[in-house]
Amino acid sequence: MTSINTNTITQYDRVIDACKDLYTRKAADYGTSWRVLRPISIVDQIYIKAWRIRQIQENKTQLVDDPIENEFVGIVNYSIIALIQHFLPAGTSIDLSAEQAKAYYEAQASSVKELMLRKNHDYGEAWRELSQESFVDLILVKLLRIRQIIANDGSVSVSEGADANFADIVNYGIFALIRIGEGA
Repeated sequence: MTSINTNTITQYDRVIDACKDLYTRKAADYGTSWRVLRPISIVDQIYIKAWRIRQIQENKTQLVDDPIENEFVGIVNYSIIALIQHFLPAGTSIDLSAEQAKAYYEAQASSVKELMLRKNHDYGEAWRELSQESFVDLILVKLLRIRQIIANDGSVSVSEGADANFADIVNYGIFALIRIGEGA
């Protein structure tokens, strides 16, 4: 892939590893309690995080010490959880082992990374020029699209499905974290 910044893959892997580490540690604390979440509940969890970031950006102040970076990590992890839920076979147990939960996470993260590499090739890393505000707005747009897809019982006629939108949200969250790490 010729259009990709050589540092991008390293940065991307570092961010997704940090997100996976938190996911894995939370799975040790809580198990896979997230398995009871329906798609709309996952959308709402991500929406709350994105909306908080937007409010902080617009108000230029925050009263809760939890940094914006943590919200982006939550957006990445909940979006990967949504993808796991989407692709798990019907009837899969709510209680997954730590190894299964990690393997499912890694499979979805790998798939989303491959998508990023293909899009980066075509778009030439245009995301590096985007503001943190744009990432949040793009995430919110994707969430509103997913809400509409859910309201339509998953049916789309000319658009990508919910899974493609969740994959884009993962990448927007990772891009935002990379840019924050660069001081942008």
